[in-house]
Amino acid sequence: MKNPFARQSDYSALDDAALVALAKTDRDAFGELYERYLSKMYSYVYYRTGNTHDAEDLTAKVFLRAFAHIGKYVDRGLPFQAWLYRIAHNLVANWHRDQSRRKIIALEDYLGRDLQTEAPDERAEARDEHDSLLRAVRRLPAERQQLLILKIVERLPNREIGIIMGRSEGAIKSLYHRTLLALRADLSADPVSSNMNRSSG
Repeated sequence: MKNPFARQSDYSALDDAALVALAKTDRDAFGELYERYLSKMYSYVYYRTGNTHDAEDLTAKVFLRAFAHIGKYVDRGLPFQAWLYRIAHNLVANWHRDQSRRKIIALEDYLGRDLQTEAPDERAEARDEHDSLLRAVRRLPAERQQLLILKIVERLPNREIGIIMGRSEGAIKSLYHRTLLALRADLSADPVSSNMNRSSG
């Protein structure tokens, strides 16, 4: 995506807090924030919508909305990206409502990258495990899929995830624990997983 907030000055040495303060009156400073967070926002939106066209459109809207409201942004001691993720979360939620359908997260690009092995039977077994995991993740409610993206793919701390999802840090820890337990139970009930566990035991 072309940066509509193209920079004339070099702000790369500034931290986010300084950039945000400048961005309230300086379009170039916002351009640096755009460069820093474009790929993260795009990845998040893509994994929530499942297609590049809508991900590009919604990512552009995230930054347009942030630019329009940067003057009202208040630093509450949280990373700036948490505010961007919250905007993205709201836009994606509206998109899902407008689409009147539940899209599945395309985690294939992240899961199974390390499935490369020399032995064909090991590769087939790893592929079966990968597919089984994807099926289990796709059966989770959308909120739990979002949690897994933020925690595992984006590697955000619980505090930021809580802000993005509108929950306390403790609630996020609890939801993550319950989600992992649900995945484990689902995987143990999956016939492919069960067969693999019996054959390896």
